[in-house]
Amino acid sequence: MDIRRFAILGTVALGTSLAAFAASAEDVTISVWSLDRDIQPAPNLINEFNKMNTGIKVEYRQIQFDDVVSEAMRAYSTGQAPDIIAVDNPEHALFSSRGAFLDLSDMIAKSSVVKAENYFPGPLASVTWEGKYYGIPKATNTIALYYNKDMFKAKGLDPSKPPQTWDELVEAARKLTDPAANVYGLAFSAKANEEGTFQFLPWAQMAGGGYDHINSEGAVKALDIWKTILDEKLASPDTLTRGQWDSTGTFNSGNAAMAISGPWELDRMIKEAKFDWGVALLPVPEVNAERSSAMGDFNWAIFSNTEHPEEAFKVLEYFVSQDDRMFKDFGQLPARSDIAIPPTGEPKKDAALKVFVEQLKYAKPRGPHPEWPKISKAIQDAIQAALTGQMSSKEALDQAAEKIKAVLG
Repeated sequence: MDIRRFAILGTVALGTSLAAFAASAEDVTISVWSLDRDIQPAPNLINEFNKMNTGIKVEYRQIQFDDVVSEAMRAYSTGQAPDIIAVDNPEHALFSSRGAFLDLSDMIAKSSVVKAENYFPGPLASVTWEGKYYGIPKATNTIALYYNKDMFKAKGLDPSKPPQTWDELVEAARKLTDPAANVYGLAFSAKANEEGTFQFLPWAQMAGGGYDHINSEGAVKALDIWKTILDEKLASPDTLTRGQWDSTGTFNSGNAAMAISGPWELDRMIKEAKFDWGVALLPVPEVNAERSSAMGDFNWAIFSNTEHPEEAFKVLEYFVSQDDRMFKDFGQLPARSDIAIPPTGEPKKDAALKVFVEQLKYAKPRGPHPEWPKISKAIQDAIQAALTGQMSSKEALDQAAEKIKAVLG
């Protein structure tokens, strides 16, 4: 199937339906808030949309990550909210649960452009609240295991067989760790912020746990393995304090043999890594165990107090109609399973992208829950307490479970 051809036909059809607005009214102005800079989707797609002269004019405002929730909620409560906003996927439920976002379920059901079945389950779940759709996934990402094939060969490991299970990961890390050469077996982030939760939660989920039962037997085992990795110095001590970008830098520089990170690192890795590398799915607790992975990036939503819901949805339909360009033009993974990632001409990158797209089938949202920051903080505190030896993994996760129980009510 020529997906691009269907996308083009969809865009033509969309343009025709949009033109109906031009004939019936003065320009309606739709305001959009997003973090996107000039090289990212929102401002570019908006410029293109405005050139179509549909009778809808879109105004764009770039906002800062740290201000999204507070500024957007303030704007909504004072009647000054934009029509459309892009929010980080774990924040979506906060707005949906408070009635701040418009229920798009009926519009999506009638749309010839936005089709719920085209999205990966994780991104779709992140815009869902109480069985209804309060947004549309904008883009997505996930994490997998990068590994240095040259180091695998040097230590007698098969570079065509990266670790498949947790035990294999630890054993490989032991063989690959080389203090004399300043090489750690593994790099990842256990930082006391959202990045730490982002990296740990898939481990808990693969072992039968989750944010609402974070102290399950499997989650405790997962945190025990993280502690083993740090106690045996198979990962750098600053794993506790550095984010994913810096931990992946350790891998790129040849000071870690494996790293858990995302597709946002690929272009940097092509430039920096002076060795042969590959990407594998995240190891699972045991063979044939359930897979999981983290899920990042943003969703589109329409504020419920918009005066122009139909026009705002038409703007989102145009954005969706251009999803096949999400990676080619903007370097972001589309949240849709029906769109193929075009070849880049870089064999390593193309092979890696296939793994990340496969991993996206198993990626799960953080939550969804309106109080996600409090839940995440409880998980972060447990990770830090266990890895620094203040508590056992079970004690730390039991404490987290109590905090989360209070949040969940």
